[in-house]
Amino acid sequence: MKNDDHIVIDGNKDTTDNVCEECRKEDESVNQNLIMHSYKICNSCYLSKRIFPL
Repeated sequence: MKNDDHIVIDGNKDTTDNVCEECRKEDESVNQNLIMHSYKICNSCYLSKRIFPL
């Protein structure tokens, strides 16, 4: 049996923080990128990940 990991985002703001996993800065785009791309990172870290994918 395969164990699937699912990310569930609740409407409660206490359950999801907006802290980037890369730079540890709080940004509103973290929650948006989590929904859109499944990465809990801010827009600047996402852009740098796309340009330099190491």
